Amino acid sequence: MTTWDERFRTGEYPTDPDPSPVLRRYLDTCPDGRALDIATGTGRNAVFLATAGYQVDAIDQSRVGLRIAREKASDRGVDDRINWIQGDVGTYGFPPETYDLITSSFYRAVDRLPDITESLATDGILFVQHHLRTDADIDGGSDSDRYRFAANELLHACLDLTVLYYTERTERRDDDRRSAVAEILARNSSGHSQTYPEIEWA
Repeated sequence: MTTWDERFRTGEYPTDPDPSPVLRRYLDTCPDGRALDIATGTGRNAVFLATAGYQVDAIDQSRVGLRIAREKASDRGVDDRINWIQGDVGTYGFPPETYDLITSSFYRAVDRLPDITESLATDGILFVQHHLRTDADIDGGSDSDRYRFAANELLHACLDLTVLYYTERTERRDDDRRSAVAEILARNSSGHSQTYPEIEWA
């Protein structure tokens, strides 16, 4: 049993976390079709995207996490819209030009970002959120800076895409832990003059 299997089994990690408000807010501006959720865990993004009508490939190394996610998808009537993949993100062969939307929450896949972005279809959207290195007093995320993004690291890694949203901030998560988090939403497009979504921030 892996470390993450144990975390999911014991409930150390939330079994039904909410997707990011940023992803929720931008979803209506994202292209429909096929989605990939990287390091899906207990299905934070995968089940949300399937409920929104996407056909989803969801990959994670943890069998326990995938079992919990599948049960949640079944309870919500969307399990037939999700292809569950038990595999290692570090070595997984991402298919090129395949996905209209790719999401990744709280997994540092910066070494695989070139392969991940190559999996985006033209005008496909990439959404990533992950923990930041910080001097602030926080209790969310890894104890080691090795598994966190440095300031602007995620932004720089995505500059071959059109960045539609980027932030670095401290937040209180749905498990009531205080975290420093970076979030990016970027489109697989290029050109000096493009269209941009109109987003209401209530």
